[in-house]
Amino acid sequence: MKKLFTVIVILLMTQTTFAQRAGGFRFQMDLGAAVPKDGGIGALVNLEPQILVKENLAVGLRLGVVGLAKDVTYYNIPDDYNGEVAANASITGTVNYYFNKGNSSVAPYIGAGFGYYALSNIDIEDTTIDEDQIGNLEATFAWAPMVRAGVELGKFRIGAEYNFVPTSNLQNVSGQVIGEATNQYFGFTLGFFVGGGRWRN
Repeated sequence: MKKLFTVIVILLMTQTTFAQRAGGFRFQMDLGAAVPKDGGIGALVNLEPQILVKENLAVGLRLGVVGLAKDVTYYNIPDDYNGEVAANASITGTVNYYFNKGNSSVAPYIGAGFGYYALSNIDIEDTTIDEDQIGNLEATFAWAPMVRAGVELGKFRIGAEYNFVPTSNLQNVSGQVIGEATNQYFGFTLGFFVGGGRWRN
């Protein structure tokens, strides 16, 4: 076990001694806060393996999970009610461009993606609504784009992203649409990456 750990550490140290090169592999992890479009709060986790197709251009596959507490709108009830989305999961193809010429460890970046979002059930917190009227709100799925920007400082990352996830319909047990939930959200992330080398030559 100790030998395996030593080999892994040596490999990671070797990766950090070289500059970012085309064909290199990197793996990044981001944690952060999420804010739904119409208000609320949440948290997110993103895992993303990437391949450097050029020294400053990477393509990747982001695996994301976000939990949101937000307002839900019912068509036949005049007020909005608080609800919780336990966890929305997504798989998003990404493209990221890094503004670095090899003379600094600071690398601002911009990126975009398009992916598949699984929108989980909503649990209504307000007890004045008849549960029989609401019923079980099944998960739905949607394709949606994402944009982001940020900066890498050595191996660490600070970023912001916006996910344009479409509104989902809420149905009662009879299948009737009785409301909607907004799924777009803004995320602020902190993270790091391994592999890919370092930005400064």
